[in-house]
Amino acid sequence: MRFEVHTQRREQMLDVTAEIRQAVGRSEVKHGMVLIYCPHTTAAITVNEAADPDVPADIIGGLAALVPRDGAWQHREGNSDAHLKATLVGASVAIPVVDGKLTLGTWQGVFLCEFDGPRTRSLVVSVCEG
Repeated sequence: MRFEVHTQRREQMLDVTAEIRQAVGRSEVKHGMVLIYCPHTTAAITVNEAADPDVPADIIGGLAALVPRDGAWQHREGNSDAHLKATLVGASVAIPVVDGKLTLGTWQGVFLCEFDGPRTRSLVVSVCEG
């Protein structure tokens, strides 16, 4: 399954947990794994706290402090920081499916991390029996 996400800012984290839960439910897989893949070089996917909106904001802020937009980058497009942030966060996550449900922790959610928006992004979701 593939679905699109529309981002509104250059850097933001969008909670896509509901879409992933729907994909797992439609798959009818009872025990296995769901792989969520972000096929973009300036966006990423991660699992982190979804209960407090300050956490995603702190992650975006922390990454900006680690990898400043105005660094001495050689890539001429002006988005080298976005490439580095996407590399640090990662292009995919795998989450166990147990009893037909996504097994996230109490406070966890799945986030698309946008580092070069606003854009339309896609996520590829594969639910596998196992």
